[in-house]
Amino acid sequence: MGKLNEKYGYEPSAEKINAFLSDIDSASKALSSEKVLKDCFSMLDVTTLKTTDTPESVRKFVGRLNSFKRDYPTYPMPASVCVYSNFASVVRETLEDKEVHATVTSACFPSSQSFLEVKLLECEKAVLSGADEVDIVLAHNAFLGGEYDRASEEIRAVRRTVDAAAASQGRSVILKVILETGVIPTLSDVAEAAFLAIEAGADFIKTSTGKVEVNATPEVAVVMCECIKAYYQKTGKMIGFKPAGGMSTAADALKYYYIVKTILGEKWLCKKYFRYGVSRMANNLVSEIEGEKRVVL
Repeated sequence: MGKLNEKYGYEPSAEKINAFLSDIDSASKALSSEKVLKDCFSMLDVTTLKTTDTPESVRKFVGRLNSFKRDYPTYPMPASVCVYSNFASVVRETLEDKEVHATVTSACFPSSQSFLEVKLLECEKAVLSGADEVDIVLAHNAFLGGEYDRASEEIRAVRRTVDAAAASQGRSVILKVILETGVIPTLSDVAEAAFLAIEAGADFIKTSTGKVEVNATPEVAVVMCECIKAYYQKTGKMIGFKPAGGMSTAADALKYYYIVKTILGEKWLCKKYFRYGVSRMANNLVSEIEGEKRVVL
């Protein structure tokens, strides 16, 4: 058991996780209703993270979201639009609904392989350009090498930097830390990484970048939610959860909704504490609700 796992009294059990997940499909489908599916839509971080993204393509992407609000007035808007750091100002200038956040992937996403000073500068410029939320990747060049203190300090340094940049504009910023669980060797290590990120200042812990072979899975979602629960029980502080990558359907949305509902409870089922990091899911949720194929984003 790792040091932080021991501190919070949590060690993942594959047997218990498998038992929990054995009937998850039928249990999660039973939750399906128009209200729940719309709730899932409201917790989306709709995303464009292509190598070929340009200011014009990002404006068009955001424009489709602006049109969605007019074309589907009974639907909630998604929580945020997620782009690379250099497009933060494009999103902020183009979005008509100012309650929808501009989220950026930053700090040398998706590898987190660079000098800390470079990562901090990117995060600072993103916030000063209008980012409401910053998603960074756990420094695996430290974590996988057993340098947990260095991995933690990188997150703390980003936390200080984005808070200072936001404070200079009289606002605050949400920090999400991506664990990139698909490259972490064991579920016990996933738990250790989750507690490390939470203690270092993450507002959310996120499964994946969507840029590696294995992304969000129900197994790691259970572990991460259990870590959030253990931290909450010890401190009284709620931390958000964001699965990303490896999912796209309405059934996928319901599966992760069920995991969060069961482990963490109803008060986590809102965009303040639960997000989905995927864009294809938007079209599939609307299609499921409307009973026919729709392309909205």
